[in-house]
Amino acid sequence: MRTSFLRTAAAALALLPALALTAPAASAASPSPSASGSPAPANKAGTSFLTAVNLAPGQDAAVSVSTGDYLYWAFGAAEGQTARVDLTVTLAPSADRHDRQTWSVEVFDGLRRRQACTAGTQNATAEQAVGSLTLSCTLREVRSWAEPWSGDPLPGSYYVRLSASDVPQSDLGLAASVQLRVAAKGDADNAQPEGGELRAPLVPPAGGGAATAKAAAPEEPEDHWYTGWFSGWNSRWFWTLAGGALAALAGVAGYTLTRHPRGRRPARYGTVPPQSGAPQPGPYAGSGQP
Repeated sequence: MRTSFLRTAAAALALLPALALTAPAASAASPSPSASGSPAPANKAGTSFLTAVNLAPGQDAAVSVSTGDYLYWAFGAAEGQTARVDLTVTLAPSADRHDRQTWSVEVFDGLRRRQACTAGTQNATAEQAVGSLTLSCTLREVRSWAEPWSGDPLPGSYYVRLSASDVPQSDLGLAASVQLRVAAKGDADNAQPEGGELRAPLVPPAGGGAATAKAAAPEEPEDHWYTGWFSGWNSRWFWTLAGGALAALAGVAGYTLTRHPRGRRPARYGTVPPQSGAPQPGPYAGSGQP
């Protein structure tokens, strides 16, 4: 047994140099953030507002797509920031395309209202021989508050939609690639005073990426003396029974007030004179005929 133990210990000591050599290789193979500290680019895109891929601050997107699909991304913008969206679309090889293609970029706020671009190329057309095109959109400065009827940009979520607006039917489905970059300059210190303040971001991003601003905590509902009457598992039964009882009482009271005593007529019609005397014989009385 002692000999076996010594052999096991010797084998373990022999493996130590090999483990020391493999340790640096394992650490080098592990993923690490980029030197700039920005998150890795997103490799997918949504196909609707509900499935839009949220981008963290400073995160880009590099996606392989099919020509003709609607692509959606979401990002957050805070008060005082001016966001800029830049896209580069690498088209399919010119030998596979049949005509020129036109691509468009649009930006919507959290309420899905289309926001105007103050600068940039929102629509770009590439001839058949051109291999790529660039699009961009610079939004207005995000305000701290706005009137309900206005479409001013407010803090919260913003959606980027990229689409091929004019593509030959035969080119739909061709492989393409998209690179997206969202940059924002400015902060709350640069915002112009507006005399108001938004209580919480307008539809902050949820999941998939980090929001630039935290939503305010939900307010606790105010309690009143009648609050308990409309809550609880038995409130429905209580109000159903109470309503049924009130309906029954109302029916009995209405019947009592509207019915007339049997054999009597209301005074407004007068009294019925009593009938006196024997009944008069009919036309066939005493004739023996029916």
